Amino acid sequence: MKKLRFLLLPVSILVCSQEVDTLKVQELPQTPELPKVQTYTLKDGSVRTYPKPKLLDFVTKLPRNFINTNKDFVAQDHAYYLGGAVAATLILLPVDQKLIDNSRELGERWGMDKDNNYHKLGGVFKIPKDIGSTLYLIGNGSTLVLLGIGFGTYGLIKNDYRAQATASGLMESLILSGVFTQTLKRITGRESPFIAEINGNKGGAWNPFPSFSEFGKNTSNYDAMPSGHLTTFMAGITVIADNYPDARWIKPVGYTLAGALCFQMMQSKVHWASDYPLALLMGYFIGKTISKSRYTSSEGTIGKTKYNLNFVASRQWEYNMVGVKLSF
Repeated sequence: MKKLRFLLLPVSILVCSQEVDTLKVQELPQTPELPKVQTYTLKDGSVRTYPKPKLLDFVTKLPRNFINTNKDFVAQDHAYYLGGAVAATLILLPVDQKLIDNSRELGERWGMDKDNNYHKLGGVFKIPKDIGSTLYLIGNGSTLVLLGIGFGTYGLIKNDYRAQATASGLMESLILSGVFTQTLKRITGRESPFIAEINGNKGGAWNPFPSFSEFGKNTSNYDAMPSGHLTTFMAGITVIADNYPDARWIKPVGYTLAGALCFQMMQSKVHWASDYPLALLMGYFIGKTISKSRYTSSEGTIGKTKYNLNFVASRQWEYNMVGVKLSF
């Protein structure tokens, strides 16, 4: 009898055991991966956070930044500055021809050529032959492209998101500057000074809304207002300066070069003085909007920008000087 009991024990264990565990195991939800960011602490104690830039940010961010730049132009707290730029343009218009003549006389005294002369390297890259041509070239889009390549290369080597964002911003500023200036040039249709001199039109003739074919064939007859070179350069300098506010030398150097560029374009009879106020304002708004779209600050985003617009007049080297001083 004892033997039978021992034999039945394994059988009872086999029959009573469960083949499948009825306890369900629930999988824990996966935590979403946080976006990669880098932070930079500025000298004023604020902290900026840059998300990892994407390759095509300069394209995908462009529509929104175009809209936001337009909003800045007409914002209530910016109306005074836009009005000031328009007023400065109207004040300069009557003296445009005089300022061009004085600039050319001064350029001749300093030994500056009235033309912008270049060698072409590889049939593509322009190599300036003199100082005047060098100044004119800094407002060319190729300058921003080279700066963008420099910041982009450094950013990739050092894994620096801020440098990468600056490179992307420079590319976008080049495109956005072209959109704004080319639109206004086709609306105003103002002659460049050297063409006006040939045609005998002091101050330059205005032929608004030329056809696309006519504008393409005789560009210099219609593209003076506003200055594309100055808008492009101002936008680029603003992008760099806003991303690197602790490098306080950027603005003084950049604005000095912008002033030299303005003089060169006048003494070489490419632009009138009244082509500049709107160009400066557009370049700043464009650059500021683009740079702010690529970071956040410990104070939110950078607060409202304070602008000061002043008209200045002086007499230098026996010439009457009229200008506009925009501080921000």
